[in-house]
Amino acid sequence: MTDDQQQIQAAIDGELRLLEPAVRRDDAQSGALLDPEFFEFGASGRRWDVESMRELMGSTPVEPEHPVEVTEMAGVLLAPGLVHLTYRTDEGDRRVRRSSVWRRHPEAGWRLYFHQGTPTKE
Repeated sequence: MTDDQQQIQAAIDGELRLLEPAVRRDDAQSGALLDPEFFEFGASGRRWDVESMRELMGSTPVEPEHPVEVTEMAGVLLAPGLVHLTYRTDEGDRRVRRSSVWRRHPEAGWRLYFHQGTPTKE
């Protein structure tokens, strides 16, 4: 695996961990994966920051009604230590196209810097 592929895989691994209910509920685990400057534009148009997202994730059910299915995961290395991911999630009747930017910190490793989800009927 090339260095570029390793960086993309590290971002994918982090993204998939953040989708796990047990990780989302655990403040230490989720906090280690979110960049201190994290922000998200939600489907509602709301802008989330790291604190509001950690609060929301803390209320994630341990066993969700509909587990998240991830498809079409793809990553591109934008620059050393900066990866853009795109993928789709399905949760019951809810389908969302997602985009994330991960950046690597010298001491903390890979962290989610930006995320956006857009509901779709596809």
